[in-house]
Amino acid sequence: MFFHQHPYPPFIKEDTTKLIVGTLPPPRFSVGELLEKDVNFCYGSYFNSLWLFIDKIYDLNLRYDNSEEAVVQRKNFLIAHKIGICDIVESAERQKMDASDMGLTNIHLRNIIGYLQDYPNIDTLLFTGGNSKNGPEYFFRRHLKTYGLKLKVVSDEVPRIHEFELPAKLTTVEEPSISSPKKSTQLRTIKTVSLTSGSGAANISISRMPLYQHLKAKNPDFNTFDFRVLQYREFI
Repeated sequence: MFFHQHPYPPFIKEDTTKLIVGTLPPPRFSVGELLEKDVNFCYGSYFNSLWLFIDKIYDLNLRYDNSEEAVVQRKNFLIAHKIGICDIVESAERQKMDASDMGLTNIHLRNIIGYLQDYPNIDTLLFTGGNSKNGPEYFFRRHLKTYGLKLKVVSDEVPRIHEFELPAKLTTVEEPSISSPKKSTQLRTIKTVSLTSGSGAANISISRMPLYQHLKAKNPDFNTFDFRVLQYREFI
């Protein structure tokens, strides 16, 4: 059994307004065995593609290697655009040394609600995956339940958008007999957006989407990478 510890702390600044939320990077990042094009930072796997989407959208000409310059480029972008990164899984165990979220067991989540309270400028969570089992939205819904909170649908079309009201002060529901947490009257609306995962496994679901099929019919060269760029451009 491999103990998979998240190798990076949350990257959040005082003026951060959007928070990218995933699960865990591939195990090789936790043991320091990076590939040639990997970057030693959040979403650093070249095969994850998040930074490829961002690079395409903003024409950043990013480096894809193990250099410190590659890390600095990504941090500078995030700071300039008031975007933070805080994956929801702190640690887990897995039978196989792969990046599949389905293989995670004994999962320990980060306190995303606590970070939202510590950084009051954050108003949007960008999940890099949906509500399938062990995806970031799935874990966040479980996390919300410990505070007696739940998501409300804003748009049920991909990418699905939800929101919830976050009290200024909040404690967990620790006893089954307690129907709701202790809350203050001050509420802050947090929007969540479940972006299509950057993993190759999501390509099949993309190919079945009516919008993708429509765009593909109009332009045979249009592909799943282009589809994600189109989607991510609206929110990042």
